[in-house]
Amino acid sequence: MQNAMIFIVLITLLSACMPASYPPDRKIMPAQLNGNYFLAEDGTYLPLRHWLPDNETRAVLIALHGFNDYSYFFQKPGEYLSKQGIACFAYDQRGFGANSRRGLWAGEAAYTDDLLVLARLLKKRYPDRPLYLLGESMGGAVIISALSKTNMPTIKGLILVAPALWARSTMPWYQKSLLWIMAHSLPRLTLTGKGLGILPSDNIEMLRALGRDPLVIKETRVESLYGLTDLMDSAFNNASLLNGNIFMLYGEKDEVIPKKPTYTFLKEFLAKDVTEKKVAFYQQGYHMLLRDLQASIALKDIASWINNSLEKLPSGADIRAQKLLAKATSVASAHEY
Repeated sequence: MQNAMIFIVLITLLSACMPASYPPDRKIMPAQLNGNYFLAEDGTYLPLRHWLPDNETRAVLIALHGFNDYSYFFQKPGEYLSKQGIACFAYDQRGFGANSRRGLWAGEAAYTDDLLVLARLLKKRYPDRPLYLLGESMGGAVIISALSKTNMPTIKGLILVAPALWARSTMPWYQKSLLWIMAHSLPRLTLTGKGLGILPSDNIEMLRALGRDPLVIKETRVESLYGLTDLMDSAFNNASLLNGNIFMLYGEKDEVIPKKPTYTFLKEFLAKDVTEKKVAFYQQGYHMLLRDLQASIALKDIASWINNSLEKLPSGADIRAQKLLAKATSVASAHEY
């Protein structure tokens, strides 16, 4: 009887500390697209940046930032691609950047719905131009998860830059267990990531600037990490749904998203419709491929792929990926990478 009471008390305490998400309010108005913000259907203002071509617009691209980052991540890529005739748009996703609920996880549905709404608005503004989606890290996971929605407008192609695919199924048991325990006991505890020794880029000057940027989140709630893991689970499990014109970029020095989940995902991803999919491995690339010291190499590949997805990439990173993936199939298990 005493043990039963202790069990009930423990369950009650854990239930009171469930990891929370902070979804949008109810929809009250049509979404709007203005110069410096994207007004969502619940009345939330999502800060928006855009980089427009000086001459004719040949294509349109929506760029989604990674976890704890914001739309400024696309400043240099947007400047470069706009000169190639590509109109680029990037917004601060809920809970990040200059949003009012910065640091609070909005939930997978909120992130995918915002993307779908903005995609529809841009299709109305540019009805005769192909629309591309680019997602870095968490942004890539949002895009992959959004593809399961039935109301997605016609998308010409997807660009996944080091997508966040570290699903629970690829984590060691102790890591999954620790995350669950912390999320259900101390969900509002904040972590900094200091001391992990992870280098996200070789561009040290850029990393220092991010450290000084007040809009980059430095302390992360455990419940937000838990929500991100839910999103990565969803994206990882949708690998077989990814069909059509898709370009995935991955840095071989990526210390944020490990090789094991990436290779496991690619095995399912490349199981069918391989001719319309392109994978590129950058030997000197880190997680922040678009801001690394050699970012221009990846950006030239992206522009080339948008112009003609079937052509070989200028960098040869697609050929390198083919060789490494062929080698990957010859080993017994993914843990050998």
